[in-house]
Amino acid sequence: MADYATQRFNMVETQVRPNDVPDTRIHAALMAVAREQFVPAARRAMAYTDVPVEVAPGRFLLDPRSFGKLLQIAAIKPGDKVLDVACGTGYSSAVLGKMAKTVIALEQDADLVRVASDMLPAAGATNVTVVQGGLTEGAKAQGPYDVILIEGGVESVPDSLLEQLAEGGRLAAIIVKGGQGQAHLYVREKGRIGARADFDAAVPLLAGFRKVVGFVF
Repeated sequence: MADYATQRFNMVETQVRPNDVPDTRIHAALMAVAREQFVPAARRAMAYTDVPVEVAPGRFLLDPRSFGKLLQIAAIKPGDKVLDVACGTGYSSAVLGKMAKTVIALEQDADLVRVASDMLPAAGATNVTVVQGGLTEGAKAQGPYDVILIEGGVESVPDSLLEQLAEGGRLAAIIVKGGQGQAHLYVREKGRIGARADFDAAVPLLAGFRKVVGFVF
């Protein structure tokens, strides 16, 4: 029988902590959530590997390093309201629920919504609410948000999500250009959105987040 507790500890100690993720609240949250339970049985042996794990066709859990570093740059506080975009089976939302006051887990795939809705209460994530809707549209009715995380690579971040940030709110996403990914942090300050680039990451693209191409004359 696999020793998932040991694998979870090793994940934090070898993939997360050494990669510029010093926040002990992140370590504790990752240790508290059984990642393998959110992975299909056929792929459970890959739950703690250092690569994205497919949980549905074209949908992945981010690799632990990339996920941990996104949490680090988002600087989640205990009183924050968080929007978790493309929550998939609910793993990321369960981790966020250990760090924030309230989490809205947004998913558009009906099958994944059902899985997340079953898995999150079983994981003790009582402060997480699963909402079905378009990923690029966000969940405006439940906003504004102190933090928005996008669980996959995007070519661009739609204004519809940035508009749902509260004052001082942060959005963390991995922008993919030419096959190369780089995390960006967007911050709303005095009503305006600023952005900075951060770490490099190789993550799969999320469908629907393609960059809008203008007319070329």
